Amino acid sequence: MRKFLKFLSQRIVIVTFLIFLQVLWFVGLFLKFTSYSQYITAAFKILSILVVLYIMNRSDNPSVKLVWVIVILLFPLFGGLLYLTIGGKQPISYLRKKLEPMIEESERHLKIDPQIEEELKLTDGSTASQIYYLEHQSGFPAYKDSKVDYYPSGEECFRIMVEELKKAQKYIYLEYFIIEEGIMWNTILDILEEKVKLGVDVRVMYDDVGCIFNLPSHYADSLRKKGIKCVVFNRYIPVFSTVFNNRDHRKILVIDGNAAFTGGINFADEYINEKQRFGYWKDNGVRITGKAVYSMIQMFLQMWNAFAPEKEKLDYEKFSLEEVALLPEKERGIVLPYSDHPLDSEFVGESVYINLINSAQKYIYFFTPYLIIDNEVVTALILAAKRGVDVRIITPGIPDKKMIFLVTQSYYPQLVEGGVKIFQYRPGFVHAKCAVCDDKIATVGTINLDYRSLYLHFENGLFLYDCHTVMAIKQDILDTLEDCNHITEEMCKKICFFITTGNFADFCSVIIKCTHKIKHIKIPRAH
Repeated sequence: MRKFLKFLSQRIVIVTFLIFLQVLWFVGLFLKFTSYSQYITAAFKILSILVVLYIMNRSDNPSVKLVWVIVILLFPLFGGLLYLTIGGKQPISYLRKKLEPMIEESERHLKIDPQIEEELKLTDGSTASQIYYLEHQSGFPAYKDSKVDYYPSGEECFRIMVEELKKAQKYIYLEYFIIEEGIMWNTILDILEEKVKLGVDVRVMYDDVGCIFNLPSHYADSLRKKGIKCVVFNRYIPVFSTVFNNRDHRKILVIDGNAAFTGGINFADEYINEKQRFGYWKDNGVRITGKAVYSMIQMFLQMWNAFAPEKEKLDYEKFSLEEVALLPEKERGIVLPYSDHPLDSEFVGESVYINLINSAQKYIYFFTPYLIIDNEVVTALILAAKRGVDVRIITPGIPDKKMIFLVTQSYYPQLVEGGVKIFQYRPGFVHAKCAVCDDKIATVGTINLDYRSLYLHFENGLFLYDCHTVMAIKQDILDTLEDCNHITEEMCKKICFFITTGNFADFCSVIIKCTHKIKHIKIPRAH
């Protein structure tokens, strides 16, 4: 009973209930008015027809348009009004107004080196084209003389993080989706408190929904009392709005311009296996040193300056590429940090994956915790397999969300039949997100192969070419495959019985795909 009362008293439960009451009130009001007159009913139906015609003439993704048309057909009375309320990009105008000036300011300080692209064109035109795309669509340049160290577990990455944090002398900037009190975060917090006392500028930014079950609503105030500047991204408040679907899923740690970290790891004990909820938690992380750290600084500045109080905003002129710690030795390869956001119609994260799949000649391997992809990605994966590319995808063996896992498995039959090899990780949950291709290219970061990461969230990643990290990622995947079950066509028939017979899981798959694309359903904890 006590646990139940504690659950009811949680902020997300209260807020969700208040939003639900608003929805009921609007629906009730709508039904009341439509019952008064057949003319009002007819007007709303005509509106829905006009909205369908408008949708079909938009340049959106065809699957997005199809989902909206289905919704309006299911609810012809108020489907059109629903689209006008939450469709398109209007719901995120608030975020766009805040962020676009910061992105523009950041781009003034980020300079593309055309020589890198020109040199690469002579040896690898395909990769040069991918770098050109990323530089011009994400706004972050490619660098030489940068090093990326890969860590195949949260435990190993955390140990290196602690070492680097203890070296901090000027500033520590953190931007994470999930923070939870425990061994991992408390260890970091102790260091942050110590550094603040020594005059180090410490700033923390976390996502409100990502932390809603983990941190009290006033946690930011408690950090500020310790001298740590703190911003909570996109607070979850009781207002019916789709803007709450757009979460800050990025993981960025920058220390003094000397080192930066990213990857799948959040600051909670399950990520370092101090707490096991779904078997062994398989994750990864990277440390960046050299010139590429400057882009990680700029990523943090964009988000921080967009949402921090005016007096706590950071001066872009305070940071420069020349002040970033240079490597003692030249490193081979190209490193390109990039970010993705839902403020435009350019799906950078998805495009990176599709470009890698299409360019693969020998193999392409993936880690992903979720597999909820659109037709473009499915088609690219199958076509790659059909032209002889070894396509392998590692997914969890023990899911963190059973319903989402059913949807992930709903993709197995089509992919396996098309020649894609799928493996489930026996010991537990895979949270790593990366891809490696042909011993020369890899991408690692925060971007899952699912709708929320690809379309709704703020994300970040690293594009790596001809770096030693590429082979480290490949080796990690090969090592992990030894602890995986290969999903065969026969196994698909067994584990996906409901899907292949058109039953419950298939229905759930459609519903989740629809709700993700409509950008309305709140799924608070995505990792």
